[in-house]
Amino acid sequence: MDKLWLIIKREYLNKVRNRTFIVMTFVSPLIFVAVALLIGWLTSMNSDEARKIAILDMTGQDYAALFQSNERNEYIPLEQVSEEAAIEASKQADYYGLLVLEAGPLGLKRMSFYSDDSPSSGFLESVENRINKKATDNRLIYEGIDLDVLNKSRVNEELQLQKFTGEKTSKVSGWVKIAAGGAAGYLLMMFIIIYGNMTMRSVIEEKTNRIIEIIVSSVQPIYLMVGKITGTSLAGITQFLIWIVVGIILMGVSTVFFGVDAFQNPVNAEAMMQAQDASKIQLIANDIAQLPLLKLVGCFLIYFIGGYFLYASIYTAIGAAVDNETDTQQFMLPVILPLMLAIYVGFFSVMDNPHGTVAVIFSYIPLTSPIVMLMRIPFGDIAWWEIATSMLLLYLSIIGVAYLAAKIYRIGILMYGKKTSWKELYKWLKY
Repeated sequence: MDKLWLIIKREYLNKVRNRTFIVMTFVSPLIFVAVALLIGWLTSMNSDEARKIAILDMTGQDYAALFQSNERNEYIPLEQVSEEAAIEASKQADYYGLLVLEAGPLGLKRMSFYSDDSPSSGFLESVENRINKKATDNRLIYEGIDLDVLNKSRVNEELQLQKFTGEKTSKVSGWVKIAAGGAAGYLLMMFIIIYGNMTMRSVIEEKTNRIIEIIVSSVQPIYLMVGKITGTSLAGITQFLIWIVVGIILMGVSTVFFGVDAFQNPVNAEAMMQAQDASKIQLIANDIAQLPLLKLVGCFLIYFIGGYFLYASIYTAIGAAVDNETDTQQFMLPVILPLMLAIYVGFFSVMDNPHGTVAVIFSYIPLTSPIVMLMRIPFGDIAWWEIATSMLLLYLSIIGVAYLAAKIYRIGILMYGKKTSWKELYKWLKY
């Protein structure tokens, strides 16, 4: 065990003292914050430019009055001209679009929107709703129906969502849970890919420099492999924590000094304005408060360690089996595929039915369980025995995969000048 600790210490210090590691640890948050602020600045510039939209109302019922100019859109009513003339005038004036309303026997017959761009579905839906409401009212008046009586008779109750325990939730509750679980799963996947590759490159470097021949003369390959994985993971966690702290500080300072919100989204500006309802905001806050955060954080740490060690063992075995990074490409698909599959299953199956057969099965499979189970946990109602079974299978599989990886590592680490194939790896597992 003393040798294992020395290997872990060596790997950790070797990584954190590396000049490239130090530079990227502090430069990466700067790049991320700079890009985020640039996007926020460009977004704010784009939102400052109001789109000019011409309206040709040929119905004589003043539909143009429904559209009031705002920061995003400037509406320009056109005089009574032909549709062709309106299209030509809009082109020459470089308007964003042209809304044409044509009259029919009972009022509105047709509405068309001309634009070289592709308007958002939210904008088009807003235009349709305004026009259709007024057209419907005009049709009802024509049929002799009293609108005042009709409006008083309308029922506009909003569906209230509650749990059986009586706790109220909002309509966006599912998205809040998906965001929490998706962030945890995606974060774990990125950590595995980034630092798994770091472990693999470290093995290839030592193998190429022939340093490994000296090391294995005094320590067993299994200790060397476990120590390398552990030391690299600790260095990765250190770098990741520094990224979070420095990134938060830089984002806060930059937002205050430059006055740019990196997270604003003008596409959802109207939706955000409509959401300024204290009761709705309170419900969303309740949804966040009702998330099983302690359970999610605790399980994240356990799955984080288990998932990383499982995949890092595979990455280490691949690094030992090849002589250069180019040769690793033939072995990477079986590693990346389960991670991508877990993300897709999480976002499509878990979002649709977190307790469905597909979601449950993939939350037990060791190669996908760290991501899929983390995405299921925010939805609650997952029995502890399910989580315990998933974790047990994961850690048992680590022992099995580490044993097989050690057999490949023991032979491959001293093999030079020969391109390894899948058939060759299978032979090594028999030794």
